[in-house]
Amino acid sequence: MTKDQKNEVIEVLKGKFSQYNNFYVTDTESLTVEQVGKLRRACFNKQVEMKVAKNTLIKKALESLDSEKYADVYDSLHKVTALMFSENPKDPAVIISSFRKDSKGEKPVLKAAFIDGSVYAGDDQLESLTTLKSKNDLIGEIIGLLQSPAKNVISALNAGNKLASIIKALEARAQA
Repeated sequence: MTKDQKNEVIEVLKGKFSQYNNFYVTDTESLTVEQVGKLRRACFNKQVEMKVAKNTLIKKALESLDSEKYADVYDSLHKVTALMFSENPKDPAVIISSFRKDSKGEKPVLKAAFIDGSVYAGDDQLESLTTLKSKNDLIGEIIGLLQSPAKNVISALNAGNKLASIIKALEARAQA
């Protein structure tokens, strides 16, 4: 690989790291070509971009953007590395988990995940990453929680009106 080609790869990676707040660093070393193809199709179907690059080029791209921000990711850059970029932080974890189930294997291995500034290192983090809620899910839950007391007050007021009208009807009946 020439120096110009390496610089081109670094620029592409910098663009991806800047574009996405979430990326996963995985080890796909012992996967067959057929399995890698299946993994790429699964990523494509979930709108997850998968890139394979040399660890040194990945590290240079991250360092040129913000060496301190990505410092915890550097330890995971060894062996064969495939990067998974996604808008939704949960999608790559779900892809990896379902791929493992389908192939009855332990690959790809999660080396690290960078999600909104936090690093989750190690394959043992995969299960917790599959249960992450998206930003929209969390906003929906918060809105639901905020609406709940207001709905209770409104329904209580409506019940109070009904109760008052029943009392008035009983009172009118008693006078008649």
